[in-house]
Amino acid sequence: MAGFRALAEQVRNPGLVATQRRTALRKCLERFAPYGHRATWHHLCTRAGIGTQDRNPDPGRLMAALAELEEARNLWLAYEEDFAARRRREKHEGIRQPGALHEWHLRTWGGCDIVPCESPHRHPTARLAEVLRRVIAAMESGRQREDCPVCGGHRFVWHTDGAHSMNGPVCQECGVVTPSAVLTTATLSAARRANADRAFAAA
Repeated sequence: MAGFRALAEQVRNPGLVATQRRTALRKCLERFAPYGHRATWHHLCTRAGIGTQDRNPDPGRLMAALAELEEARNLWLAYEEDFAARRRREKHEGIRQPGALHEWHLRTWGGCDIVPCESPHRHPTARLAEVLRRVIAAMESGRQREDCPVCGGHRFVWHTDGAHSMNGPVCQECGVVTPSAVLTTATLSAARRANADRAFAAA
């Protein structure tokens, strides 16, 4: 099975037809998809001007989408390397268990569902790398907040899904499932109440 770099080279390969290059880009998302596979694909297509169902997209647009994906992946790989080095230091110092804020990173190791989105059609508009940068900064700060670290929104609704990564407070502005560890207890409680109110209204 080809890795991310080999697939990225297929996207760049001018000797392949656009359909093959598109398929290679889709397969890249099986290795790295910060919003989840479908939401990341929709995000890249939207920003690059590619129709999500377009089987023969413009190669230049595919390259633009790949560039954004690679930028985010490089940022994430650097963070994973830094995190691993930090854990080695902590273990050397006798800190055997990571803190609550680090649980998020352990769950997202590998780069899929780092910042999952409730809907594949609703996601932040900023570049993937910028979104990851904001979330990493929020997690690293250790400070709980009342707003979304991605967009600054203050409205959250608690979402429960079969997939563990999709359980949590969803920002109603940008659609991401915000890491619970960065939000205050009051904000989390308000998200759960909002979910209960929504369920009651729908009943």
